[in-house]
Amino acid sequence: MDTLEIADRSFRVTRARASDVPVLVALLADDVLGRGRESDVLEPYLGAFEQIDADPHQLLVAVRDEAEQIVATVQLTLLPGLSRGGATRLQIEAVRVGASARGTGLGSALLAWAHDWGREHGAVLAQLTTDGSRTDAHRFYERLGYEPSHVGFKRPL
Repeated sequence: MDTLEIADRSFRVTRARASDVPVLVALLADDVLGRGRESDVLEPYLGAFEQIDADPHQLLVAVRDEAEQIVATVQLTLLPGLSRGGATRLQIEAVRVGASARGTGLGSALLAWAHDWGREHGAVLAQLTTDGSRTDAHRFYERLGYEPSHVGFKRPL
């Protein structure tokens, strides 16, 4: 898809493949919150991947380094809506940068790439949620121009 050049490193932004799912799940599980909510059982993730991959409003990204190792991921969803004059929103979920690429600027570059992707697909607003306990993530998103404008609620079904 695209290449992100950051300092002396190069990263390739690609559409995730089914064979990438185990590595993507490992990225999701590689933090305090993820350890408690992700599983080693891959079948549900593979089923979810099939649904995401088949949906033209979704893009699951796998970012690869020079050795073709997956070092980051993000899931992008285009949400058409009636509010804001029929605006399409870009929903950003599951942003993860692996330990080997943290601190390189990859997270900022990946979000800038995601914003461009959203604009190219008609989105006029980017939105995301992050757990209230992720204070480092809050600072990161605020540095990128995000504002904590809403209070989110979740409920298990």
